[in-house]
Amino acid sequence: MRLRCATFEAPAQAALLLLLRLLYGGFFMQTGWGKLMNFERTQNFFASLGLPFPAVMAALAASTELLGGMAWVLGLGTRFAATALAFVMLVALASAHAAEAFASLESFTEQAPYPFLLASLLLLAFGAGKISLDARLASRCAPRR
Repeated sequence: MRLRCATFEAPAQAALLLLLRLLYGGFFMQTGWGKLMNFERTQNFFASLGLPFPAVMAALAASTELLGGMAWVLGLGTRFAATALAFVMLVALASAHAAEAFASLESFTEQAPYPFLLASLLLLAFGAGKISLDARLASRCAPRR
């Protein structure tokens, strides 16, 4: 009797995507909340980076991280949130981490936004998985045969 890979693949993929969403979603919620609770400091930091409209940028980054993290935890609007969060991480790498990030591949992967960017790209590519509100809504909206 042969064991089929598909019998293990689907549950393993669903569990891994759930773990990724919960872990990084929670981290994004923490960082977003921290930025909002220390908004003046966040705004001043953004201004020191030379970003335009630092108050607006700080509010956008903080709310994207907080709400995007919540979306990941729920598995609702996961790809939309992943797109927004990936953009925020790319901006962080290009601004706050630019001096160190682009010296070498090793220095790039050592930057704080890197694992968050990687998680964002994985969830953008694969979606929330079967254990999510996205999957539940998709199954309800699918045409019945």
